[in-house]
Amino acid sequence: MNTAFKYRRISKEEAAVLFIDHQSGLISLVQDFTPAEFKNNVLALGDIAKYYKLPTILTTSFEAGPNGPLVPELKAQFPDAPHIARPGQINAWDNDDFVDAVKKTGRKQLVIAGVVTDVCVAFPTLSALEAGYEVFVVTDASGTFNDVMRHAAWARMAAAGAQLMSWFSVASELHRDWRNDVEGLGNLLSEHVPNYRNLMTSYAARKGKE
Repeated sequence: MNTAFKYRRISKEEAAVLFIDHQSGLISLVQDFTPAEFKNNVLALGDIAKYYKLPTILTTSFEAGPNGPLVPELKAQFPDAPHIARPGQINAWDNDDFVDAVKKTGRKQLVIAGVVTDVCVAFPTLSALEAGYEVFVVTDASGTFNDVMRHAAWARMAAAGAQLMSWFSVASELHRDWRNDVEGLGNLLSEHVPNYRNLMTSYAARKGKE
């Protein structure tokens, strides 16, 4: 038994969500997911952040250049969230306003997703780990050019101590126990995993017979 290992779970009381550089230009570089898959995954993470009322920060880099503006779907999901428009820093952690926004959340667990995985996600993940934060990288809400670059980035971040998760596992780990809110979580999952609707339909039918 590995007595040195400690299972650190994401907590609703400790986590904040960071969406990094989901911009109209950059997002076209994502080739390790189809456009529809990637959009679904990103918006699923957004719905999770809203469902659990997690502090959420949006940031973009060099919007005036080819990276383009924040995708409108995220802006619509979080109209009141801090949006740090970085003038040029590639690593979001090099921007003082972004770091200050993270500090103001008072949270020490950072759930990070972004474009592209090996730069816009990896660089601030490594910086946040160095600064003493726990980092959970949402792998399927982050995208890059190809699988080679994706796995190199994952290996680099994991070796530094980041935990790699899917949006589905983030939702489940935050929830802890189905009895906390069956319909709430079940309906959220159904919105982003169409086949999950079958489970909720079955549950509703069974509950109606009780």
